[in-house]
Amino acid sequence: MSKKTESETGAATGAPENPDQSEQQQQQERDHVLASRIKDSARQIWLAGLGAYTKAEEDTGKFFERLVKEGEDLEDKTRGAVERQVKAVEDRVGEVKDRATGTWDRLESVFDQRVSKALGRLGIPSYSKMRDLEERVEALEAELAALKKRQR
Repeated sequence: MSKKTESETGAATGAPENPDQSEQQQQQERDHVLASRIKDSARQIWLAGLGAYTKAEEDTGKFFERLVKEGEDLEDKTRGAVERQVKAVEDRVGEVKDRATGTWDRLESVFDQRVSKALGRLGIPSYSKMRDLEERVEALEAELAALKKRQR
């Protein structure tokens, strides 16, 4: 009977290895759908503007000016919505980046701890123990030098 690693069982079942990746993919899909809706809306607005322009040529200048004003208002509203969505996406990217950085930091810490334990099991002293020993040797050397001076 062989044991399978988590990555092998995840690959075998088709389950994502990292739940954060699934969340990221879902967020990307939602962002893509939203961007598509905004593009469709912008196209409809453009077409309506073209139709209105043609209509305005047939009608008076005042009607045209009113349509321009309404178009500007609509453009301002659309731009605000797009800017809010861009900001939301940027915020989300920042959150994901922060989360990834935190994960790497934790992995590095766990790795450091495991390496230190392995070195300890092999009888290799840690840096702090070596530093303590160096200080003790220096103190003993100083005492020995002092004893030699007194004996002369």
